[in-house]
Amino acid sequence: MKYQAIIGLIFNLITLFTSCSEYQKLLNSDDISEKYKQAEKYYNNGEYRQANRLFEQIIPKYRGRPQAQRIIFFFAETYMQTKRYSLAAYQYENFVKSYPDSERIQEASFKAAKNYYFQSPTYSLDQEDTYTAIEKLQVFINLYPNSEFTPEANQMISELQEKLEKKDFEIAKQYYTIRDYKASIKANDNFIASFPGTKFREESLYTKFLSLYQIGINSIYSKKEQRLKELQKEYDLILKYYPETPFLEDLNRKMNNVNSELKKLI
Repeated sequence: MKYQAIIGLIFNLITLFTSCSEYQKLLNSDDISEKYKQAEKYYNNGEYRQANRLFEQIIPKYRGRPQAQRIIFFFAETYMQTKRYSLAAYQYENFVKSYPDSERIQEASFKAAKNYYFQSPTYSLDQEDTYTAIEKLQVFINLYPNSEFTPEANQMISELQEKLEKKDFEIAKQYYTIRDYKASIKANDNFIASFPGTKFREESLYTKFLSLYQIGINSIYSKKEQRLKELQKEYDLILKYYPETPFLEDLNRKMNNVNSELKKLI
């Protein structure tokens, strides 16, 4: 069995070396039609990097010819399939500009925008690319509201907007973490006003309550009663919208403490 495995490995290495050698010869060849034929073969086999290099070589030779439209579209596809999203977006946009009457214009326009979506970073990083992606996707939706790609474009915008919301919420929450309670209250108020329908609204209200609680409980005597009563209003607001909030146990515990403190002030 060990001997057979060695023989199999040697055979695979020889096949790989031969294949690489043949591909290198093809790259150095002047036979444009053969390069086109093999580029599509590599593409259909999912060997996108090999197809990409061949398409790149033959594009100048086919410019202005009927095959150019097909080649440029596949060239953009190979960039997308190999996750080189910036280059893919550029090539799809190039296709859209060059062939505005193509039957693939909607698909190319959508994929151009989709590649901007892929470039959006994690929420903790700078979100300039996220804003660009939302803009590109919205332009596509405005141009093709009834396109088969529009539902997916809308879904991607929703995901990107949620990412922006999460970034802003984490910033607001960070003020509470570092015990800057006044800044936390202001930041969470601004966040809720900016994103009234956000999925983070409940937690943002809770974070604001926690900040108010810390200020109220630790206030000087002359300001304590008023601030503790403000907590009751905030507590009622949270339960009005989120009666089954997962923060209920902690809210009730803190409000019991608030009520105890108020009794001492009467």
